[in-house]
Amino acid sequence: MVTVSSRPPTSTWTAAAPAGLFARIALQALAAVVAGYLAMGVVAALGLWAAGAADLPGGFTAVLAAVVVMATGGEVELSGDAGALAGPQAQLTAMPLSVTLVGALVTGYCFLRPLRHHAVTGARELLLRAGAVVVLWLVALAGLSALARHDFRITLGGQETEDPLMDLFGDLLDSVNPTVGFRTDLGPTLFYGLLWILGVLLVALLVSRGTPLPSRLVRYQEPVRPAAHAMLLLLLAYVLVGLVVGLVVATKGHPADTFAVLLLGLPNVTWLALGVGIGGSWEGRAEGPFGLPVPQVLDAVLRGGGGGERPDLSTVDLSSLAAQDGRAWWLLPVAAVLVLAAAFAAAVRSPARTRPWQHSLRFGVAFALTMLVAAPVTLVEARFGLSVLGIGELDSLGGQVLLRPHVWVIAGFALLWGLVLGLLGGLLASRVHRKGEVERPDHDKDGADPSGTP
Repeated sequence: MVTVSSRPPTSTWTAAAPAGLFARIALQALAAVVAGYLAMGVVAALGLWAAGAADLPGGFTAVLAAVVVMATGGEVELSGDAGALAGPQAQLTAMPLSVTLVGALVTGYCFLRPLRHHAVTGARELLLRAGAVVVLWLVALAGLSALARHDFRITLGGQETEDPLMDLFGDLLDSVNPTVGFRTDLGPTLFYGLLWILGVLLVALLVSRGTPLPSRLVRYQEPVRPAAHAMLLLLLAYVLVGLVVGLVVATKGHPADTFAVLLLGLPNVTWLALGVGIGGSWEGRAEGPFGLPVPQVLDAVLRGGGGGERPDLSTVDLSSLAAQDGRAWWLLPVAAVLVLAAAFAAAVRSPARTRPWQHSLRFGVAFALTMLVAAPVTLVEARFGLSVLGIGELDSLGGQVLLRPHVWVIAGFALLWGLVLGLLGGLLASRVHRKGEVERPDHDKDGADPSGTP
């Protein structure tokens, strides 16, 4: 006698032995964490090598660890010591977004890969997988933070200036063995690292087209995922365009500086170009020996000085960049083409029943939220100076770079562009066969009954 059971098959969570399931999830989480950190380490090491950091006396490993920590949102504090004669003052706030982007893509892919064959994902299993990745990520980040500390000795007497007094101060400073170093602030580093890895896992789930969601979240899949995936494509498209432009620039001179920027801060430049192209703006300045080697037009604007209410700061927008180089006007049509392409991609991947105004609203909100995240991470604040006897600074031995986005202005323009081009993308996609659309026979389209009945 054969008994047929009507009970549906059990899920992976209940069918697998708990110990075996936990072990498998832990190993897959470990693989995702190791792959993410390894990818970031390789990109950061190549970028530092191109920047000349390989020649640092005994500090390359510590600098590499510091760059990876900064790429995950960690805080690295600069410090110095020049005895009673001078007080070094240093500050650095920046994210090497090339390293950040590679780490996020690799970690997100490895996190989603074990779920690709699941018909459905249970909420408990998804939380367990995410929790394992988060815990292991923070443990590894704490270990890197311990490595990211080093002190370098500063040699100033060999630098000849036009001011004999400055040369004398340089010789005196060398006599007290001045040093500058960096340390990680573990508390803020772990806090921002937690936000970073949670954001990466959340975005990975949002942009994935095939990863199943828990049953309670399935209803949010159609309105969210197409627009989120299109935003990822838009950001990656700008990085790809920037990479091509950077490789062309590298063939015309300064290849080492160019490759250092490509490997460490390419999205910092390209996502700024996206914000400027849609009408957004940044403010900042650059002075002293520090600056931005690529693109030179941005460095020129930052050194040009500003006007109006903040004469000490320069405004970086489409008009100020075009005043330095007329080719900057190309940022506007490039933005129009790529944002429209992203809007069309989002509409094509949406169900056919979705109306154009719904595309417009969803794409506008998605674009605004994307720029609310992308614009702030382009922030750069770097400063170094020596306060001599507490009464002033040696200008020839210090400098600063500041680049700060007008976040809400950029997000406002992104919302406006998203609403307009989202509507246009939805109208264009209405002529394309999409998911959920059923082709009717020709005679049915003409109003005839397929059965032949009048």
